[in-house]
Amino acid sequence: MKPVNQFGNCRECGAELVDWERVHKRDINDAKHTFKALKHEKFRHDYWHREIDQDAVDHALRKGQIELRKAATHRIRKYVGEVHEMPDGKKRPYRDGQQTPYSGNSIFYAQHATACCCRKCIEYWHNISQGRDLTNDEIAYLTDLVMLYIEEKLPNLTDQAQKVPRKRRQSQKSSSTEDEGGKSFNGN
Repeated sequence: MKPVNQFGNCRECGAELVDWERVHKRDINDAKHTFKALKHEKFRHDYWHREIDQDAVDHALRKGQIELRKAATHRIRKYVGEVHEMPDGKKRPYRDGQQTPYSGNSIFYAQHATACCCRKCIEYWHNISQGRDLTNDEIAYLTDLVMLYIEEKLPNLTDQAQKVPRKRRQSQKSSSTEDEGGKSFNGN
């Protein structure tokens, strides 16, 4: 592999794939370009081409776009927007780099796909420095990216909540031919 001195270049040929100046402007009207750039990174590319799991789809349908936007804003503000002084003296969100699960909620998929999942990714992709709380404008921008991803991936999502039956979890009862330890017995 060819050594690369700048981030955003192809690791094979060194070609510059991302126009960082344009991406770092954080212009929501230029989101299509930002999304195209994000798809060049393998990890993000996977989230753009992965199906959202059915539980996450159902959750989104139960909320609708309006409530999902509120939830996305809350999640970004609480989990990546607020920094706290850590024992090492640095300021960062609690569990930074681990605060966004990989599945189970369409917002999680969107955060990873749009690099809004942790402060390291937010700094790298959106040029928002770590060590300080996000501003309301920055939170609004990141929320807009998350919602644009969700709208693209779930085009049938309506503004209002839809009634979606919840799946019943099947309880695990022991068989009548098993003892309390789960071992089978045949009466001998």
